[in-house]
Amino acid sequence: MALGRAKRQQRFDTPEQLLGDRLSGLYRFLADHGSVLFPDQYFADCYSCSVLGRPTVPARVMATTMLLQSHEGLSDREACDRLGCDLRWQAAAGVECGYVAFDPTSLVGMRNRLRASGRPRRLFEDTKAMAREAGVLADRARVVDSTPLYDAVATQDTVTQLRSAIRKLLRLLGPAELASRVRQALIRDDDYESPGKPPCDWEDPAARDELVDGLVSDVNAALGVLQGEELTGALRDAAELLAILAGQDVEQAEDGRFRIAERVAKDRVISTVDTEARHGHKSHNRQFDGFKSHLLVDPDSELIDEVAVTPANVSDREAIDDLLASFDDEPEKPIVFGDSAYADGDTLHRLEDKGYAVMARVPPATQRDGRYSKDDFRIDLQAGEVTCPAGATVAIRFCNEGSGIAGFGDLCASCPLQSRCTTAKTGRTITIHRHEQILRQHKADQQNEEWKQQYSGTRPKVERKIAHFVHKPWGGRRARTRGAARVLTDVVTRAAVANFARLGVLGVRWDGAVWARGSP
Repeated sequence: MALGRAKRQQRFDTPEQLLGDRLSGLYRFLADHGSVLFPDQYFADCYSCSVLGRPTVPARVMATTMLLQSHEGLSDREACDRLGCDLRWQAAAGVECGYVAFDPTSLVGMRNRLRASGRPRRLFEDTKAMAREAGVLADRARVVDSTPLYDAVATQDTVTQLRSAIRKLLRLLGPAELASRVRQALIRDDDYESPGKPPCDWEDPAARDELVDGLVSDVNAALGVLQGEELTGALRDAAELLAILAGQDVEQAEDGRFRIAERVAKDRVISTVDTEARHGHKSHNRQFDGFKSHLLVDPDSELIDEVAVTPANVSDREAIDDLLASFDDEPEKPIVFGDSAYADGDTLHRLEDKGYAVMARVPPATQRDGRYSKDDFRIDLQAGEVTCPAGATVAIRFCNEGSGIAGFGDLCASCPLQSRCTTAKTGRTITIHRHEQILRQHKADQQNEEWKQQYSGTRPKVERKIAHFVHKPWGGRRARTRGAARVLTDVVTRAAVANFARLGVLGVRWDGAVWARGSP
């Protein structure tokens, strides 16, 4: 075997030339079109007109770094390191070999400037504008779904939250006279300087109860001092958080002492570090903490058309109006496909009243132990009657808002099918939804073979797009930052880079004048 020698001759090729055909996918797309996508003035509105406020990093380099950071799921420092040593990144950013990357804090500043600008979602919005110009983003249909986005902080228990909130309040008060008054009002022997839990014999219930009572007493004492004071900004927020924490997890017993309540508050704050994160349920057996990413996808092009972020405890249907807002004023609205989370009567009625056709699977009614369900009863809304499987018919008692109740009462006592229907002593009762007609119509439509084929051929495409979206944990499956606004910035960037990659696959190219679809 011959002894190889390293070539020492210096080359002046660009990263794109050095890589040649090895540069592909998203990197090739950004390398080919980055100068058109991100001209020098792309971020100009995010800066002041003064010389000191001018950006020192070219817009193309900054935008490309933000996109590829999200694409690969990297931290700010990792992204800058990659820009300085990865030829694919340098080719995509349009810089020369050996480019010295900027400081990672520039990414933080750029995201903050974007959020404060008049067009904070520009990276994502521009992908949709390109797609429409190229004719690949149609309005025939949209598919909607959500996916968990785990928070970037640890979930805190009641003791940790109470002590952390007091500590935060004292830190914000600083050396002011008001801080001295608050500290004098505190009861516990604790300076609240160190983080974490206070010392306690956690195996002793009495010691735990005494600690909780002391913490809540300190909270109430601090709030008592602050009552009537004019608080602003972060100090006001800290005082409000303190009041929320004192009421969500504890209750006062008959002896006057405070104990942890044997319940879970509906909108429970789970961390003082990120007060917007919440407990969430993706299913009955699957729980998570943090937020939800909501996606609206065009099933034809598989491009993401809209995104939203909500706390984890917000139901999927509560985000649908924001996702579809851009279509509300359009005369022709797309068909909306969704799972059963969007198939409640109120949501179906609201969307159809706006002019949307909704294809969401309304779940069948269920009954315990295999007994007759509501679907086994014949409901005649026009006649205002309900007929049971045994043939008995009763009238519906309607309420003012349109809902109603049909009670069979004594008819069940002598019914031969009673054991298969109900165990209630007062007989079977059927509840009529105020939008019962819409629900029954959708259930009937679901039995149609054409409906089934259209639904099964369209609805799963959002699952594939979500799989692409969460392929890299950071920014997709797990939040990198705290607070819904910052989390949304990452989600929007993630959606943008997913769209850029998809546009490359679809063959969208700049032909010198407009964006057009060519061969991939």
